[in-house]
Amino acid sequence: MGLLRRLLLTGTVFGAVLCAGAAARAQAPDDLAPYKMIRSLQYVQDTVVLGDHSAMEMQRFLLGTIDERLRTADPSIFDDPRNVDAALVYAMSGGNPQTLEYLIRKDVAGHFDSRLTDALRGYLSGRGNQSVKSLAEIFPEYKRSRVGPYLALVSANSVIRKDPKLALDYFDWARLVAPGTIVEEAALRRSIYVATEAGWIDKSMAYANRYARRYLRSPYASQFADLFVKLAVDHFDEIKEEDILEILSFMDVPRQREVYLRMARLAAISGKNKLASLAAERAQILSGDGESVPKVLADLYSGLASVPSNDVASAMESIIAIPDEKLSAKDRALKAAAKAVAEEVLRAPAEAKPAETARKSAEVAPAATEDASYEGLSEAEAADRAMDPQAGAADTPVALDAAPDKEKKKQEQNAAAGIDPAFDTFVSGGRSKLDEIDALLKGEGS
Repeated sequence: MGLLRRLLLTGTVFGAVLCAGAAARAQAPDDLAPYKMIRSLQYVQDTVVLGDHSAMEMQRFLLGTIDERLRTADPSIFDDPRNVDAALVYAMSGGNPQTLEYLIRKDVAGHFDSRLTDALRGYLSGRGNQSVKSLAEIFPEYKRSRVGPYLALVSANSVIRKDPKLALDYFDWARLVAPGTIVEEAALRRSIYVATEAGWIDKSMAYANRYARRYLRSPYASQFADLFVKLAVDHFDEIKEEDILEILSFMDVPRQREVYLRMARLAAISGKNKLASLAAERAQILSGDGESVPKVLADLYSGLASVPSNDVASAMESIIAIPDEKLSAKDRALKAAAKAVAEEVLRAPAEAKPAETARKSAEVAPAATEDASYEGLSEAEAADRAMDPQAGAADTPVALDAAPDKEKKKQEQNAAAGIDPAFDTFVSGGRSKLDEIDALLKGEGS
């Protein structure tokens, strides 16, 4: 803290951090008015979301310094309403919520509006739903005040689940009155989430476009990337490809490649094979010479997308060739799952019983063999018909008390049709294996 304190007390640096426009002058933090310190915090936070990540250390320092100042200040300092607003902004800007509790307990002069502080205390303690009504009633009164933009964010967060449209109204107001700030960055990022969850895809893309134009250098941009990837994958059929490309065009090559890889991965897991192949191909194109890991990942996700295709054998070879040491633990699990699926698809069933055995079985149940003709059927259809000779026939009601005999009847049908028990075991085991793999992929997708 010593170095940062000296920097804060240095004339020109102090003036820049405060951004108050006054002549720079040395002044101890214990003598500063809280509202001046909040200006410093706002300046630093805005600098951070605009791309200067080195200011994050100063942000942490200022939060601690303001906390100490608010707790040790003489209560009379809150005769100035700017300092009251500063305390409220501090609480809504990532400050210690217990400090607000402390100030309220000491507020014998009634400087703080109890309606507002009660609503904020409920929100900051995780009881946002209980403060929704209070915030809705208070916000119109405070919307044009110094705390208005922050109160809009808090109000929006408290109604996201119950009233997404109202939440977007709050976020839009926050962006309108605080452009180019951490408030706008947070409002845009959260608006993407709200609009996507509500199914307002056009709005989601509009918010994503604005964010990409303004805040890609924010330390929270990775959250935006996650939101955008999910939006693009879940609603690929509703979004124009050129709109996706436009948003990505604001990113530098490494960021574009990272987003394409995330998109390819999620699309492959979600079964959106066309998008997975497209995103993996673009990630490969954006991978420069010597950058082996992005290419390896693109190959993996492209292979995943190709497993359900007619070229499953080539996909299998491509997946096996990917070195495990260049994959994360999760991607190694994906590779193993894809390999298992491809193996099940390519695995040949056990040979059926000889024709003589089939004829003997047919003599035992000649009626069943009449429906067991597979001429002209594909291999898959023949296998299904073999397992269920009644497949394709009109639905017939089955008595409930016949359920216990289901397995026995199945065995009789298989015997009548000349189906080797090994074949039946292969099909059942294959289905079970694919169910396990499907569960694994669903877990990966979450």
